[in-house]
Amino acid sequence: MAPNKRVILRGDVNRIYDDEYRERQQAKKEKLFVRRPRQRKMKNAKLFSIGMGIDLPFCLIILLLLIIGTIMMFSASYAFSYYTTGNSYHYLQRQILFIVLGLVAMAVMSFFNYNKLHKIAPFVLGFAYLALLVVLVLPSGDGGVKRWIPLGIFNIQPSEIAKFAVVLFFAHWASKYYNKMQLPKFSVLPGLVVFGSIAFLLFLEPHYSGIVIIGVLTVIMLYIGGMKTKYLAIAAIALGIIILGLAVTGGLSYAMSRMDGWGQALSAERGTDLWDSTWQTRNSLYAIGSGGLWGLGLGQSRQKFLYLPEPQNDFIFAIVVEELGLIGAAIILLIFALLIWRGITLSLRAKDKFGKLLGIGLTSQIGVQVVLNILVITDWLPNTGISLPFFSYGGSSLIMLLAQMGIVLSISRTANIEKQ
Repeated sequence: MAPNKRVILRGDVNRIYDDEYRERQQAKKEKLFVRRPRQRKMKNAKLFSIGMGIDLPFCLIILLLLIIGTIMMFSASYAFSYYTTGNSYHYLQRQILFIVLGLVAMAVMSFFNYNKLHKIAPFVLGFAYLALLVVLVLPSGDGGVKRWIPLGIFNIQPSEIAKFAVVLFFAHWASKYYNKMQLPKFSVLPGLVVFGSIAFLLFLEPHYSGIVIIGVLTVIMLYIGGMKTKYLAIAAIALGIIILGLAVTGGLSYAMSRMDGWGQALSAERGTDLWDSTWQTRNSLYAIGSGGLWGLGLGQSRQKFLYLPEPQNDFIFAIVVEELGLIGAAIILLIFALLIWRGITLSLRAKDKFGKLLGIGLTSQIGVQVVLNILVITDWLPNTGISLPFFSYGGSSLIMLLAQMGIVLSISRTANIEKQ
């Protein structure tokens, strides 16, 4: 009995040893399994990350729009540039400088880990408020408006910073409180506070086109962030009441002056105040109408010869239609549509909700400005001064826009999409 008992005990010891061995092996596997998310978290914490590489189609579309936009900006501006500065290449030279700075910013931001923006979103919004306050204490520019902060080689427009700050903040907010965005205090309240305060500062400049764009971007960000549709309707009614009240009390005198002659550019009588107030819009319509189907040819515009004021800015697309015709204009709008489609596609396949919301918001800004610009030059909207992305002359707007496209490219590095 004793030998058998010793064998049984020895077998028990062996089984205990085997069990302990298996437990240790399992613990090692679990330890390795737990360690992997930590390594991934450390990777996401890097300031710069190459990832899987930028999305080549999106990048090529941006470069194509830049090339076409620069050519058309020069074609539209050289007569006005020679008349005002004595140098036909003045605006072209400065625009190329802005493009170089913008491409550098885009390249840097494409390597920047966009998740880092998640934590600093409130600070970026605070900086936008500061810039909007600073511009109000500076001397007024042309027309008595205060919209630019001089920085030497170019002027920075705080409204451009505010556009980005609003998109970034609501992407941060909606991704943080996504499960609560259907509640008014997490959607309607922050929307009213942020948009209302920025709109008030822009109202003091005054800069009504900036208010319109930021208002549309706020609605887009809150809607894709999870806010209920009925709250949008309530907000629209409240906004309408506010605008009506300001109009009645004379608070929108500058805006009302811009609306004088809206829709009457072609019916105004020569020599009247209405004729003078609709001069720019009327010549824009002349340019569009004379372009026809195929256009007058590159560089052959007539309206740019001091008929259409500052054709290199907000009304540049009228010159595009005049020289390239309806066909050329439609192709350019198609390229814009491809850019927006590709940007939204990349954003929807981002690895996190913040990336999705941020990418869609930044891409939507281009779509909003393109649509509003076309509506203005065709007199469907009052002349509010909305630039055309990648085409209109300007330093701060172009550099900010290219930097924002760099963020979309950063999102594309980790997007779940086939790289080409």
